[in-house]
Amino acid sequence: MTPALRKSKAEKPLTAVMEDYLEAIFDLSQDKKVVRVKDIASRMDVKMPTVSSMLKTLNERGLVHYEKYEYIELTKAGNDVGKEMRRRHEVLNKFLTEILKIDDKVADDEACKMEHTLSEDTLDSLVDFMEFIQTCPRTGESWLNNFEEYRKNGSNPEKCRLRGDQFSCSFQEKIGSMQCKKS
Repeated sequence: MTPALRKSKAEKPLTAVMEDYLEAIFDLSQDKKVVRVKDIASRMDVKMPTVSSMLKTLNERGLVHYEKYEYIELTKAGNDVGKEMRRRHEVLNKFLTEILKIDDKVADDEACKMEHTLSEDTLDSLVDFMEFIQTCPRTGESWLNNFEEYRKNGSNPEKCRLRGDQFSCSFQEKIGSMQCKKS
């Protein structure tokens, strides 16, 4: 997330809790026509006065449009933060569950913690790595070395296929030259 997204009009950085609220409001706004205080309270498992207090703060920072007893709406800046937090959460959750094979519930909790601390560059690198391992066959010792080229130049399925073929030929040669030992 760019520094501009993480700072409000008052130039104070957003806290992890503020980011969680913006993500929750973003998610709710994707599912419902209108977002209410009780929806946020239920989603975040907090009391309605706690939500109202946070909404007042987010309103003062220009991230939500909120007036007591009215619906909540994200501003452009608030929507950008909420959308980015959702993206981060999904990327991290996918990495934890699909690559590291971590239990869904644990992965969801861990992704929530991690999404506030990783830099944009680190998150982008994780995304690239997930795409890389799904695109290029895992062949040879140089496979991870090829990841840097992938990051610089993007996906090249032909190059990945060629490297896979080269590895396969090299591996078959090694197997062919080995003699079976009897135990």
